[in-house]
Amino acid sequence: MADKAERVVTVRSRHGLHARPGALFVHTANGFRCKVEVEAKGKTANAKSIISVLSLGINCGDTIVIRARGEDAAQAVAALAEVAEKELE
Repeated sequence: MADKAERVVTVRSRHGLHARPGALFVHTANGFRCKVEVEAKGKTANAKSIISVLSLGINCGDTIVIRARGEDAAQAVAALAEVAEKELE
């Protein structure tokens, strides 16, 4: 198991990572023990904090980088990439 993982994804949700999609992203991140960060627009935030994620102002079509460190890093990044790439309303 890798202890570091990173993936670049394009956000597909019509509302970006705001409100419900943002909450789903954070809820998913909190299901893992590793440290998870999301980077967008030159800023990095704790992916386990809704306030931090919302502060990034991630919109539909934005490219983000999801990074994780810890024993379940690869699984966390894969799960979060799936959430970010879903076309949620």
